[in-house]
Amino acid sequence: MTAKQISEATLGHWSEEAVINKLGIIEKCVPGKGPEDGTQEMGALAALDCLKNTGVDPLDIDVILCIGEEYKEYPLTTSACYIQGRIGADNAWALDVQNRCCTCVAAMEVARTMLIADDTIDTILVCGGYRNGDFVDYTDNNMSMMYNLGAGGGALILKKNYGKNLLLASHLISDGSLARTAGVEIGGIANPITPDNVEEAAKSLRLLDPVTMKNRLNQVSMPNWYKCIDKSFEKAGLDKKIDYLAVLHMKRSGHLGMLKDLGLKEEQSIYLEHYGHVGQIDQILSLHLALKEGKVKDGSIVCMIAAGIGYVWSANVIRWGK
Repeated sequence: MTAKQISEATLGHWSEEAVINKLGIIEKCVPGKGPEDGTQEMGALAALDCLKNTGVDPLDIDVILCIGEEYKEYPLTTSACYIQGRIGADNAWALDVQNRCCTCVAAMEVARTMLIADDTIDTILVCGGYRNGDFVDYTDNNMSMMYNLGAGGGALILKKNYGKNLLLASHLISDGSLARTAGVEIGGIANPITPDNVEEAAKSLRLLDPVTMKNRLNQVSMPNWYKCIDKSFEKAGLDKKIDYLAVLHMKRSGHLGMLKDLGLKEEQSIYLEHYGHVGQIDQILSLHLALKEGKVKDGSIVCMIAAGIGYVWSANVIRWGK
């Protein structure tokens, strides 16, 4: 979906130029209507690609942590179990983990601590799919911060005693005062789907309390992110020197401002203006692109950062290479 198409979907409230320059979207990935673009199936396809790229035998996987969204092919099915069956990880046990767009970084920390704590666990697959962009109503100007929501899947493997690409530490902060300031308004217990609202329900991802959310985020969002970064480096026992920042997609000024605050150059990150915000998959996508473009090499210190509705902020520190 192009910036021009997004502009048209807003009925002209946002020009094509503003979508590109302010929201930072040249184009974004959106799903088709086929079964291969379901949330669970995208997670499975990413997992299969990950196994191919790494040469890991699916029978060697001990745990699957699925980071896919709750919006999926069939409600109340376990996505991690679906992926387990699709990839033949018959020796694993499977668990769904959910923290909105913060889920990948959170699940990596869960996996790291599991690998340290449990002698019987050696290999963990973290994977999932995302397509929350389906719920966006482009005529709702309050939702402009979510016009970038796209679709995709991602996967990575954490292995004990692998000897390279070490996940050193993570830090997360959550703020429960923002728990219900954004979400899908129609379709849950509080506001179920009825014959009268069924059409509206399909586009009811909204800022449920936009004033509280925006005011609170303006106060705490960047400080919480920087605290997560500082604490991650502190836990890792490293001076804060970032070689590559794997950051979720946000408006262009926010991205550039963060790089400036952290003393980084634009080439030390990748702005996902051709992908949009693929939720919790952004960090995997960013690292994948950085490796492909040679921005991450042996010895690089990588910092992944994320934030999710709820509200949660996170960061981790990875030392790439041997």
